[in-house]
Amino acid sequence: MRQQQKQRRRTARLFGSLLLVAAAGVSAVGAAPSPGAGSAAATPLGQVVPAPASVVAGGPAYEITSKTRIRVERDSKEAQRVADYLAGVLRPSTGYRLPITGQGGHDGIRLELSGKAKDLGDEGYRLVSGRGSLTITAHKAAGLFHGVQTLRQQLPAEVEKGSRQTGPWLVAGGTIEDSPRYGYRGAMLDVSRHFFGVDKVKHYIDELALYKVNKLHLHLSDDQGWRIAVDSWPKLATYGGSTQVGGGQGGYFTKAQYKEIVRYAASRYLEVIPEIDMPGHTNAALASYAELNCDGVAPPLYTGTNVGFSSLCVNKDRTYDFVDDVIRELAAITPGKYLHIGGDEAHSTSHEDYVTFMDKVQPIVAKYGKTVIGWHQLTGATPAKGALAQYWGLDGTSTAEKAQVAAAAQKGTGIVMSPADRLYLDMKYNKDTPLGLAWAGYVEVQRSYDWNPGSYLPGVPASAVRGVEAPLWSETLSTSAQVEYMAFPRLPGVAELGWSPEATHDWDTYKVRLAAQAPRWDALGIGYYKSAQVPWPAG
Repeated sequence: MRQQQKQRRRTARLFGSLLLVAAAGVSAVGAAPSPGAGSAAATPLGQVVPAPASVVAGGPAYEITSKTRIRVERDSKEAQRVADYLAGVLRPSTGYRLPITGQGGHDGIRLELSGKAKDLGDEGYRLVSGRGSLTITAHKAAGLFHGVQTLRQQLPAEVEKGSRQTGPWLVAGGTIEDSPRYGYRGAMLDVSRHFFGVDKVKHYIDELALYKVNKLHLHLSDDQGWRIAVDSWPKLATYGGSTQVGGGQGGYFTKAQYKEIVRYAASRYLEVIPEIDMPGHTNAALASYAELNCDGVAPPLYTGTNVGFSSLCVNKDRTYDFVDDVIRELAAITPGKYLHIGGDEAHSTSHEDYVTFMDKVQPIVAKYGKTVIGWHQLTGATPAKGALAQYWGLDGTSTAEKAQVAAAAQKGTGIVMSPADRLYLDMKYNKDTPLGLAWAGYVEVQRSYDWNPGSYLPGVPASAVRGVEAPLWSETLSTSAQVEYMAFPRLPGVAELGWSPEATHDWDTYKVRLAAQAPRWDALGIGYYKSAQVPWPAG
């Protein structure tokens, strides 16, 4: 085993070296500007985040000019939508018309959906750049969209600005062929501790899309607030959603607003996964309806940050009427596959009651056509067939708890990796970080990136790992700027863990590619933590 690990490390270093050699070759050869393009060099091919699976650099660069057209197949509405998105990115900064056309041609930017590209899977793409044309080919529209994100990063950072810039707009020559390591690459936004409205959620979706994240997990209920309208239990939102941590005004999503978020996420090829945390983390619901409490007495609304004190009344039939209604209504407006039922920190629920509750609730999720996700404590019960368990423990979590998760994985439960001391974006970077918490320790950029999801938990087969997710809890966060500061620069590393082949994983080469993202974040107005571990550009 030790010899295999050494070999993998050598492979990763070799791949990183090859990328650097290829990049140097592109700078010297592939980035040669076309006539009138000035002396600027193109970004080395493949110097993007996440790292592509395969990069073959060489040949002349492609240049976007005033004559460039974006070509799609005439009858492909999906390719047309991706083309519209791409044009929306490029037009303001280049100042070019960039007409989208269904007419055939071998020049310009070509977006092609091909039945012959099945080897790329549902999300993979091939990008070929050379003199006169740049072609992105995919089997599915999601792959085209991900290819467009790579194209964005190959262009100068100024392409992200909303006003005309000088250019030139060069893409280094060569071929990228790319597809994800994992099908689940997620980020969670906690809108319960502090409420974030529709526009703020959309803003975060755009930032996730740039790094090929494909799941948005919305934490919609907790002790401090209920954030989704439920017609059959209206006080959940109007009363349970009326406050937040610290006692400020809360808020909630109407069903129309939630659908708007779902549609917007889908336009960026993200699936929304809603979470109703049960049986603990339920004070907002208990305060809204006395009948959900075992003693029939509603507690007051809660605006603190303690956990583990609340529980639905497991032995009441009314509890399951409530659960059925909530899941039925939420499933009806959620087109995605998954529904998250929480299950963590249910300290006020006995183990016997917890098992009873999960045995009754999981079939309700299935009844309404959804697949269960729960925090990894779900493995202490009996996870439903096809269920996913989201692991949020620490390096130092007890051996027994890790073994419980491993046993479930060995029996077929899929695992999503979210170790808190690696991927919780609300953990402080260091003792001087003004935002966030530190109960899981400090999580610097290298620590967040430098581990392997496929071998992290002893006894969990690599085949059981479905992917990664970066949760961002909002006890101390109330603005988009605060969210960005905690997410960047760690979020791109999480995305790379989920997308890129294990062989590409190398901190020394990654930190250089990460540093090159800084001008893009500046252009997008993203405020980020300037970790001393990353060689940021001067100035």
